[in-house]
Amino acid sequence: MSGSDSFRISTILEYLAERYGSLPWWRGTADEIMIGAILTQQTRWENVGRAISELKSRGFGHMEALYRADQGVIEDLIRCTGFYRVKAKRLKALAECVQRLGGIGAMDSMSTSRLREELLHVKGIGEETADSILCYAFSRPVFVIDDYTRKICTCAGVMTKNSELRRLFGEVLPEEPGVCQQAHAHMVEYAKERCVKGLCEGCRIRSLNG
Repeated sequence: MSGSDSFRISTILEYLAERYGSLPWWRGTADEIMIGAILTQQTRWENVGRAISELKSRGFGHMEALYRADQGVIEDLIRCTGFYRVKAKRLKALAECVQRLGGIGAMDSMSTSRLREELLHVKGIGEETADSILCYAFSRPVFVIDDYTRKICTCAGVMTKNSELRRLFGEVLPEEPGVCQQAHAHMVEYAKERCVKGLCEGCRIRSLNG
């Protein structure tokens, strides 16, 4: 079954790469990407962009400032993202983790496995958020398994769970951060273009499930 799943995933990735080519995706400093990874939970990206702009305008666009900031101030600045009290706590927890580990530079020198483990110990950071930070903030060859990826893979007949799905993508994709970033961008773009609009008729990816 895994061989069949690997083929389907490879076919999906090739089709989407041909469809979209190179996409600009989630650019910014490591601090900004880490902040965005928390704020994007259960909200639209437009709201995240507004909140990050607010944080930067007040001098809180990096982890050290968030570590020293009053939580109430953070809450006010990220209110537009929803669940702002919870997210403010998570930002503070992440900032404390960064401080404890010696800063962004020290984290960048860690192995991917150790850095992932440290991120997963932060309250409010699950696998998707941790892998987003690894992939985009620290340019590690990690593919992000999110709801869009699971939806597309399920439609193609790949029914494996998160850990196995992550392993399969790790086998199929080369260990190149840029490739992993683009592959994830393609998944998100396709899901937004078709899946969230219910445009299942004529979907080439669904034809793999046969």
